[in-house]
Amino acid sequence: MQNPLSPIDRKILRLLQHNAELSAAEVAEKVELSQSPCWRRIHRMQEDGLIERKVALLNHKLLGFSITVFVDIKLSAHGRSNLEEFEQAVVGYPEVLECYTMAGGSDYLLKVVAKDIAGYERFLRDHLLQRPHVQEAHSNIAMSEVKRTTELPLD
Repeated sequence: MQNPLSPIDRKILRLLQHNAELSAAEVAEKVELSQSPCWRRIHRMQEDGLIERKVALLNHKLLGFSITVFVDIKLSAHGRSNLEEFEQAVVGYPEVLECYTMAGGSDYLLKVVAKDIAGYERFLRDHLLQRPHVQEAHSNIAMSEVKRTTELPLD
């Protein structure tokens, strides 16, 4: 990012990450700007990539996804093509909500959702453990959710 964010830009981003349905007029009122300059700021932040996209956050439990599992993956071989193959496969699995490369004891950390434990086991056996070069997969099942947010600390 070339220019640091102004205090007004930070206020706008805080509002939008909390509720992306706010209109430019509503945001402008809350940050004490007129609508046109506020809209221009929002549009600039979208063009600059600060606002990647606007999405609806769904309630996974009400939709039947009662299991969240964090899976540590260790590969047996770390060549560039092996890493790329694994990453491309993971991107295609809708059950995988997040995937991170890791430093330390594992190569990847995945956040996976499933309807139930049997569904997770099927996903693990039929997909993750079938990937070439997956040496180990350690599953950590979340018992309860204490905090879940997408809001960044912009202060």
